[in-house]
Amino acid sequence: MKRTISLWLGLLAFALLPALAQTPAAPTALKGPTGKIHGHITGPEGASKTSGSVSLSTDGGHTNKFTFQVTSTGDYAGEANVGTYTVVYRAADTPPDKFVDSFDGVKIVAGQDVNQDDDMSRKEYVDKLPADQQKQLVELRKHNSEAMKANEVIKSLNADLKQAGQDFADTNNAHDAAVQALGATASKADIEAKENEIRTAKYTEVETLMLKDTAAKPDASVLWAQLGQAQLGLKKYDAAETTYKKVLDLEAASKKPNPQAQGAANVGLGEIYARTGKVPEANAAYDAAAKINPAGAAGYLKNEAVIFYQEHNPDAQAAAADKAIQADPTSAIAYYLKGNGLIANTTVDPKTQKMIPPPGCLEAYQKYLDLAPTGLYASEVKAILASFAQKVDTTYKAPKPAKK
Repeated sequence: MKRTISLWLGLLAFALLPALAQTPAAPTALKGPTGKIHGHITGPEGASKTSGSVSLSTDGGHTNKFTFQVTSTGDYAGEANVGTYTVVYRAADTPPDKFVDSFDGVKIVAGQDVNQDDDMSRKEYVDKLPADQQKQLVELRKHNSEAMKANEVIKSLNADLKQAGQDFADTNNAHDAAVQALGATASKADIEAKENEIRTAKYTEVETLMLKDTAAKPDASVLWAQLGQAQLGLKKYDAAETTYKKVLDLEAASKKPNPQAQGAANVGLGEIYARTGKVPEANAAYDAAAKINPAGAAGYLKNEAVIFYQEHNPDAQAAAADKAIQADPTSAIAYYLKGNGLIANTTVDPKTQKMIPPPGCLEAYQKYLDLAPTGLYASEVKAILASFAQKVDTTYKAPKPAKK
């Protein structure tokens, strides 16, 4: 979530300097040798002017020989006949017989491009303003200075968030990076060690960045969320739990709480509890995530089943997979995780010595095959069903060959 702070650049009704009270004449056409002029217009508050015009006059601003419009970036440029002029700046609403600022003795030289900026934040200009406008200007500059400092902070935070995103992506690709670094012939143990080394380095970098950034802007939940993810990756479970709870507190206090951020924080807590053997707490956290962000419910609950699978907790795994199936009945992996969790409770009939699968186990495996007949676990599932002498056919039909 990217947040920005916009500069507050208020407008001041700066005093207009009177020119001769006559209607300006039409601009003069180019005749004879010419040169160019360009420049930048800066207001008293230090911000670029985004409108208005710059004119060249030979009588102190009474008539405009040449006029050039100020662009949205505060720049102007144009061509004029060779000569010495007064450069006059007028705002968009300046009466034609007045001007905001001027410079005398500006020479246009044949074949040259003269630079003439107009910086109205200069002391000489500001000192001519009425006292009340000078007071307004002081306040405006103070606000702008504070806003610019805040923008610099935001710029730094956004850069760190971008780096954190890349670091997390690198942790996901750690295996490939390890193989590339060690070579495909490296032992499994060496590759796993290299993977852990890469992940630890990346998580540590994110943690360092986010500890700094949460201190600089403690009200930004996105920074705390990144910190929690890094601490979780480093298995600093107590610290990560505190951090994720901070995310939830900030979101709850927000005028517009973000369901995705709240869901992610609860999922983070759920993983912490799942990996530390706190099954009821894990279930509550994942359920809270699904409730507060229904759009992500299926993914949250599927991940819960995966975490319990990784932690070798088959009962919790099967229960979580069942919830994931309720959220998305088309999720093949959820059925596999359910069957895989339930099969741990297989018993043996003492009379027949046949294996007796728990209720729902083989049905879940069969449903996996129906949904993913060529899936990653299809061969494993077919072998399991065959061992129980169960149906292994699926509703899958191979596509017909294209007609020649």
